[in-house]
Amino acid sequence: MRCPRCVQKIHRSAAQCPHCGFALSDLDDLYGADEVRLKRLTDMAGALRLSERRKLEGALDEFQVSFPQLFFSVYYGALEDRTNIRQFGMWLLNHAAYDDLEINRPNDGGILLLVDLNTKVASITFGYLIDPFLTEEDTFNILAKAHPHLLQGNHLKAALVVARQLSHVLKRKSRQANRHPESFKMYLGSGSGSPKDLERIRVNKTLGPSLDGKREPYSQNKEKGVQP
Repeated sequence: MRCPRCVQKIHRSAAQCPHCGFALSDLDDLYGADEVRLKRLTDMAGALRLSERRKLEGALDEFQVSFPQLFFSVYYGALEDRTNIRQFGMWLLNHAAYDDLEINRPNDGGILLLVDLNTKVASITFGYLIDPFLTEEDTFNILAKAHPHLLQGNHLKAALVVARQLSHVLKRKSRQANRHPESFKMYLGSGSGSPKDLERIRVNKTLGPSLDGKREPYSQNKEKGVQP
């Protein structure tokens, strides 16, 4: 994983970034330590019309049908000046409590598309259970395909492109995992109870190697883990 402040590669279990000293508690100091009640589609900036919201909500439903263990969420905001969208996305996914998600889709299996309407910048944050299936290169390429629509203010089209490309990448990686499961070993929480890792997620749930519904989750616990 990469540090959200200095973007240097670090080990996911590090208590803080060895390059710049960043720790998740720094984000809690900035944005708060409480849960944030959200919907899968949260439009704080009024980016979408009602008809567009319904279309995007349909795409989020389709994503969950394709990937029974995961979810995809979208947050539109007008962030304050000097807000680091990468850091804010990490904090938001860690603290979000989604009112319209069932309990078998915890945050560590979530993907968050965060769009700042002030700067027309977007970021993708995902839970650590997706780490073996999704890389930063993948998310960069996905956002690059959506970027022209974002610049034009076509937020629905941009989000639909992201949803479609995410599904394409995850299905391809899932097929690879079925053929070569040894290459897609999942990170398992240490069971320490108290989150001491650089990044944490509200609920930890371990999954089998396939994401496309061919293999169901095999265990669940209430410990906090880490997020890529």
